[in-house]
Amino acid sequence: MTNSVGRGAGKRERLADAAAKVFHEQGVEKTTIADIARAAEVPVGNVYYYFKTKDQLVQAAIGAHDRTAKEIIAALEQFDSPAERLKALVRGWVDQRDTAVQFGCPSGSLATELDKRADGLDRELADVMRALLDWIESQFAAMGREDARELAVALFASYQGISLLTNTFRDPDMMAGEGHRLERWIDSLA
Repeated sequence: MTNSVGRGAGKRERLADAAAKVFHEQGVEKTTIADIARAAEVPVGNVYYYFKTKDQLVQAAIGAHDRTAKEIIAALEQFDSPAERLKALVRGWVDQRDTAVQFGCPSGSLATELDKRADGLDRELADVMRALLDWIESQFAAMGREDARELAVALFASYQGISLLTNTFRDPDMMAGEGHRLERWIDSLA
């Protein structure tokens, strides 16, 4: 769920977006502040003006994930029905399959990495992911489903699982196939 690093954005936001992108591609531990500066196209010294530590960059990356999730939800709200919104979400995930082949899910990969730390940043990312889960649940509820939470968890878990398998087997067709199955599943629930 990450944004591309925008040239027109302010430096702080560009650095946050770059951090999210580079952490996704390299992992938090392997990423240097210089890597993030290079991706954001700002001098390394400027990074320290906005972020004193790498952990602050991790928090900023979580903020970038949150901003991207909100942008995605806002775009999905343009669809007429909850089922169409959910299917558009699935199609958006499938459209990112080449990225998943290389690096897995941006939020899921970061969540797994942050879970190994004892600094609480994993909980901040969990809040971002929970907001998307809650939105998915609200769509199933709007479809009249009393089991909306279970369905939301199943949909989100399916995406996370297929992201892992797509990455593990380096096979984008796996995600495309699962996306088609999920769209048929959503139709069957409407």
